[in-house]
Amino acid sequence: MWQALYAELAQEDFIVIAVAEESRGAETAREWIELARPTYPVLIDREHHVADLYNMVNVPQAVWIDEQGRIVRPSETAGSHDAWRSRDRASGTLPESALALAAQAKRTYVEAVRDWAQHGARSRHAFTPEQARAHLALPDDKVALANAHFRLGYHLRAAGNVTEGDVHLQLAADLRPDSWNIYRQAMNLRELGPTGLAADDDFFARVDALGSGRYYPPPDLEGFPTELGFAPRE
Repeated sequence: MWQALYAELAQEDFIVIAVAEESRGAETAREWIELARPTYPVLIDREHHVADLYNMVNVPQAVWIDEQGRIVRPSETAGSHDAWRSRDRASGTLPESALALAAQAKRTYVEAVRDWAQHGARSRHAFTPEQARAHLALPDDKVALANAHFRLGYHLRAAGNVTEGDVHLQLAADLRPDSWNIYRQAMNLRELGPTGLAADDDFFARVDALGSGRYYPPPDLEGFPTELGFAPRE
């Protein structure tokens, strides 16, 4: 998706920079990068510096930055939709209605990026500085502490102090429950989730606990589908 858009807009002074929030390193991310075959820069952020700087809590999220380095749209869901939660977990299939919602979300977001790349500040999707500030979610002290625990846990694990490292990773996830980045990376670094369930089961139990809450909050974007696209599990 992004490679096609990047190639299409090559003459528009437009660039995509992808960042893999992957604490397990480049080799874990390599398969997905090679499948995408990007010609734009792809970075590996093992310590989640980018997520900390832009207050990102999930992937994919995007930030629009203009030629002057001004944030045009702060961190937001980049074309994904909660319709994936209607997936049949045995077969992996999605109903047609969910597939249509997911396709609409992706198409709407890509078209908005295209419009901005072509028209800049004149794009109807570009926020004014005042609008951008209003959409900006700033981290508080608890978020800063969670980020510090995550980074400490990562370094302790890398140094061989696995048990102590996992304590800090769990503290990070507890302090910042809305950060799926922190939770998933902590989960991926362990064989089991914090409840003792297999990692996938623990993840889906956590997703189900959202109820009608959003895993992917829809961006404030004209035409983006806002319906849930799934029935919350009991």
